[in-house]
Amino acid sequence: MFDTSDDVGARLSAVDYLAGSATATTVFLAGRLGKPLLIEGPAGVGKTGLAQAVAAATGAELIRLQCYEGLDESRALYEWNYATQLLRIQAGQDADWQHTRADIFTPEFLLERPLLAAIRREGPTVLLIDEVDKADLEFEALLLEVLSDFQITVPELGTVRARHRPFVVLTSNAARELSEALKRRCLYLHMDYPTPERERDIVLTHVPALGEQLAGKLTEVAAALRNLELTKAPSIAETIDWARSLLALGIDDLNDPALEATLGVVLKHPGDHERALAALELRGR
Repeated sequence: MFDTSDDVGARLSAVDYLAGSATATTVFLAGRLGKPLLIEGPAGVGKTGLAQAVAAATGAELIRLQCYEGLDESRALYEWNYATQLLRIQAGQDADWQHTRADIFTPEFLLERPLLAAIRREGPTVLLIDEVDKADLEFEALLLEVLSDFQITVPELGTVRARHRPFVVLTSNAARELSEALKRRCLYLHMDYPTPERERDIVLTHVPALGEQLAGKLTEVAAALRNLELTKAPSIAETIDWARSLLALGIDDLNDPALEATLGVVLKHPGDHERALAALELRGR
């Protein structure tokens, strides 16, 4: 899917995702080796965006599985469409049970969920398993067959194997330690917040009208805010929203009044707001 790591960087840049050398190299290796890519790091550093960018850069369809506590097989793999099965049974009341049973457990009545959809898809596919650390350990065990052999077993139908391996990206905010079994099946990439200079380049990619000087000051403030003990640090996406907000307001200088008026774009907790005002010495001005 990519020829070299430089090819990864260039093609991701073409879809407005600026990847560092470590990111580009790991994405290249994941594609070349056919291994799932596990990305860990704080929320808002571009983990999900990387999967979306890979899909856009390669013309693949993105299939996303959002993980949460209690996620189970029926939501991740497949489930049977019981309502239509019941209708079929009622329509064929005169048929014997063996015939009816063979009729209702067929692909026609199978509701595929993201993992099965990714395995069965014929075309290029990026499978995003987002925030896998929010799912239970039992769900990790469920993933092992998929990530090892790219196959899913449906007892009534047999084993479904992928004709074309999807490019798999798992993201984790490191809310809990993932199992070693899961990590062994993946290449690993740790992502952190970018330097102010790199974030300035990212902001200018998405909001070029902001100007280099204002973008530089904006990303320096964002970096300073992330050094505070906040409940939620500003994400890269929120920094971009901040840049767009400054443009919408016609602000061309991030002075103290402009800062105080627009902090709500990136800080969403009252305590964080108070800490930022104190740290930036804005209160009372």
